[in-house]
Amino acid sequence: MGRLSRWLRVTGRAAADLTPTVVDEFVALRREHSTSEMVARRGVGPLLRFLRGAGAAPGRGEVYCSDQVAALLVRYRGWLVDERGLASESVRCYCGQAKKFLVWLPAPLDAALAGLDSATVTAFIVDRTTAAESVWSAKALVTALRSLLRFLHVEGMITGPLTGAVPAVAGWRLAGLPRGLHRDQVAAVLGGPNTATPAGLRDHAILTVLARLGLRGAEAAALGLTDVDWHSGEIIVRGKGSTVERIPLPVEVGTALAAYLTKGRPPCSCSALFVTARAPYHALSGTAVRAVMGRACQRAGLPRLGAHRLRHTLATEVLRAGAGLAEVGQLLRHRNQLSTTVYAKVDHTALSALARPWPLPASVGNPS
Repeated sequence: MGRLSRWLRVTGRAAADLTPTVVDEFVALRREHSTSEMVARRGVGPLLRFLRGAGAAPGRGEVYCSDQVAALLVRYRGWLVDERGLASESVRCYCGQAKKFLVWLPAPLDAALAGLDSATVTAFIVDRTTAAESVWSAKALVTALRSLLRFLHVEGMITGPLTGAVPAVAGWRLAGLPRGLHRDQVAAVLGGPNTATPAGLRDHAILTVLARLGLRGAEAAALGLTDVDWHSGEIIVRGKGSTVERIPLPVEVGTALAAYLTKGRPPCSCSALFVTARAPYHALSGTAVRAVMGRACQRAGLPRLGAHRLRHTLATEVLRAGAGLAEVGQLLRHRNQLSTTVYAKVDHTALSALARPWPLPASVGNPS
């Protein structure tokens, strides 16, 4: 920390300048001048995590921004939390997408916003979505930009509402099929972590929560120690839209959690249920939960899959066991029934009653 602080002072930089490129520059310089110790980028990892958690340094993969952009993002983040009541994961996503737009605008920022028009907004979307990784990433950018434009209009920083200038992304709801896993594949994923290690106990508990309760990755990461009510056999889940629900705690999930808490979780002051395996201990993020799923798939010999795949698997298994769509929606905690109707496509038993017999030619029934 001392070496990094002195290097920042000599080069005229501050903690806000610690982008991944700048960190690589510092590590490369240390490797050139160090002859008595091994120098690796992970050596500054704990310090970077602390600075990023405090908002003093840009996060991993974030775009460097000016002081004007940073100050505006702080106000925008407060508006999302206080006025809109969004969850922390949604706030993080919206702010990350908003930063792309604000950095794209020419300096100074206040003058660019004062002269912002619909043509500029549309040009940004066209420029950024042509190379988008998927339809969903483009939709996330469009949704976040509309939210930012509403905030700027409320704050009086733009002359009029420009949300209508944001073009829609072509995409059809319920067009695909929920892709679940077979039971033996789920068993292989759950058996992937090495439960002889503390990290393996944690990963096994996370995967069990995802597979048996159908939680989203961010919901599993947001679980706290006090969210598990051992006496009543329930667990509190904080879902989308700041919803808080109590769901039953199955024996298999409780056993996995108890094994992690008694044998794998390090003693620390962090209130999160799932924490890092190395000090300084802090709560896992939704990205870390997805990484746990990815490692388990690799050990099970499966392609790298997202944590949501276990949620789809639970829903399809329950539906095929005879449950109705309403029960599946309750299990997945869907606020809109339309989100559950996509699972009707995989209910082959119910769909078979709607299939009409294929008409056969008369010659088939009468050989003569």
